[in-house]
Amino acid sequence: MSCILLVDDDASVRHFTARALTIDGHEVATADDGAEALELLLARDGAVDLVLSDIRMPEMDGVELAEAAGGRFPGLPVLLMTGYAEQRERGERLANVVEVVAKPFTLSDIRAAVSRALA
Repeated sequence: MSCILLVDDDASVRHFTARALTIDGHEVATADDGAEALELLLARDGAVDLVLSDIRMPEMDGVELAEAAGGRFPGLPVLLMTGYAEQRERGERLANVVEVVAKPFTLSDIRAAVSRALA
């Protein structure tokens, strides 16, 4: 299906989400934070179909990652996740951010958001 770069500093969220998306047939690459994700994106020359990232992370947050990814790989969609309302507004302002999913989410919530982002 699609290649998704999943970025979250919470290992349990990363594992839970990666497992669900893999079961759905997606290839999932993971990173612990935005800086690691950007390195992975550069190494792949932007060859992913979607970046799925938490917003609040150390070193480089999801909004900064979305800005950097959009600058280097225009058209690459980013789906953000957050449990913080004020962070949600930051992400929604970016053109390449297709949606901001509220945490906590269910498997069906994240699967549906990924489907919409990839459509």
